[in-house]
Amino acid sequence: MNTQSDWVARSLRSVWHPCTQMQHHETVPLIPVSRGKGAWLYDHEGRRYLDAISSWWVNLFGHANPRINAALKDQLDTLEHAMLAGFTHEPVIELSEKLSALTGHVLGHSFYASDGASAVEIALKMSFHSWRNNGRADKQEFVCLKGSYHGETIGALAVTDVALFKDAYGPLLRASQTVMSPDARQAADGETAQDVARRAAADVERLFTERADKIAAIIIEPLVQCATGMAMHDPLYLQLVRALCDKHNVHLILDEIAVGCGRTGTFFACEQAAVWPDFLCLSKGISGGYLPLSLVMTRDEIYQAFYSNDVTRGFLHSHSYTGNPLACRAALATLQIFAEDDVLNANKIKAARLTAALQPLAQHEQVRNFRQRGMIWAFDAIDAPKDFSRRFFATATEHELLMRPIGSTVYMMPPYILSDEEIDGLAANTLAVFNKVLAG
Repeated sequence: MNTQSDWVARSLRSVWHPCTQMQHHETVPLIPVSRGKGAWLYDHEGRRYLDAISSWWVNLFGHANPRINAALKDQLDTLEHAMLAGFTHEPVIELSEKLSALTGHVLGHSFYASDGASAVEIALKMSFHSWRNNGRADKQEFVCLKGSYHGETIGALAVTDVALFKDAYGPLLRASQTVMSPDARQAADGETAQDVARRAAADVERLFTERADKIAAIIIEPLVQCATGMAMHDPLYLQLVRALCDKHNVHLILDEIAVGCGRTGTFFACEQAAVWPDFLCLSKGISGGYLPLSLVMTRDEIYQAFYSNDVTRGFLHSHSYTGNPLACRAALATLQIFAEDDVLNANKIKAARLTAALQPLAQHEQVRNFRQRGMIWAFDAIDAPKDFSRRFFATATEHELLMRPIGSTVYMMPPYILSDEEIDGLAANTLAVFNKVLAG
């Protein structure tokens, strides 16, 4: 029987772990997970860890959720996979219909892939190709926000502005235009988050006025730019940019991969601005954290731009597991839980409790910019040591927490199922870990 240390050694010998400098595992613990239940992950020695970041923001309703489990077990006995070219099946049809209904049928068609970066690639290609099909092949440029992150594939990385991920691959990437972030932390004395949003939108307007005839689309993570350190902005920014896109004939792509599926307080983050994009990317939580699934929702006029007898005018992008029935069935079970449990309203109560429980951190003398949007919390450590993130992760595991700060930003994106006891424990243990790490 393999021990905990055996599993660690075997993994280090054979697995190249993502988003990791592997040498750091000489000092930072690698935790082999044996099982999950609810909000908790368990290792092979029975220690448990509260999954305070939803296993990279994907797990909405807990590990081994009985309702999602039951749906998948049923689907396994029916259809595990069929290609979506020339065939279709019930789960992908029903999921597409339900998602379109959630937009009031403004976004009428869904195109499927497996991971978030692939969804971004699809949206970028669709935008460019639809302009070309409409006789505007000169519209080839894309605009992203300062500090934006949209994935690790070549196209997605080209509209990412996080140097740590992007710089090494610069020679491979197509140049994009970068505009000011509406990050509310940039507010000058006397400024509000809406003032920052207006300044950022004015930067978009300057660029569009100059280059709209060359720009295919602007891509934005609505309300929260996650990977740059949970940079939050006012919904007004989305309203202003939507109006600018309409005025200057530029597509709006909203990357809701991390911020959709109820994470910001509404099912789609853009609902808080009362706008819809031309393309909406979903992944992560859409399958409840069970199976790889991503999709791009778009408007009927975009779909019609590809509708032709001419094969070359079609959108020929494909993935082998596009619209996988098991993943779609998990997504349908996830949407059912949203409906049956009135999740969005229940989350408001949980969010208020956790925000209250985190007040000792919000008022901590070594904390600034404590912020919250829906089921996302973040704060920035003042004078954090260089290895703050790694030390915080390691110390958190000693306090039954799974947390991975982004630089000096500590954040929480827990599953939507936390009990009052778990909420209070998360807040108390986060404070204890923060104090211990800063004390050295």
